[in-house]
Amino acid sequence: MVELTKTPAGCLLIISGPSGVGKSTLTNALLDRLGDRARLSISYTTRPRRPGDRDGEHYTFVDRAEFENGLANGAFLEHAEVYGNLYGTPREPVERWIAEGLVVVLEIDQAGAAKVKGQLPAATGVFILPPSEAALLERLRSRGQD
Repeated sequence: MVELTKTPAGCLLIISGPSGVGKSTLTNALLDRLGDRARLSISYTTRPRRPGDRDGEHYTFVDRAEFENGLANGAFLEHAEVYGNLYGTPREPVERWIAEGLVVVLEIDQAGAAKVKGQLPAATGVFILPPSEAALLERLRSRGQD
């Protein structure tokens, strides 16, 4: 087992997998364990806030013009448009935290993970699989979101 708490320099840990597989549960447990030695990268989005969404905790909410300005200025490690909304991983905090020696955790879909890995090849990627397809379908149905 790799002991992430003893990294001499910062690192990027990309956690990816299909919806409903448990990425958030795993990410939250890891962040709890690492405490102040780790940071969670918060994605930017243009999608409207949902009830319970907190800016800077779930996403950083911006309008389309601000997001597109960031794109033009290289502010994102990766980005995608999903159902008319833009999503992106901000470059500056990720690179700064790595330089500060922190473990940066990025919870993202598979396509975004591949793009980030292309930008930062030293990143470690962890792909989470469900125990079975039936278990994944049951999780998704019980969430009632996807």
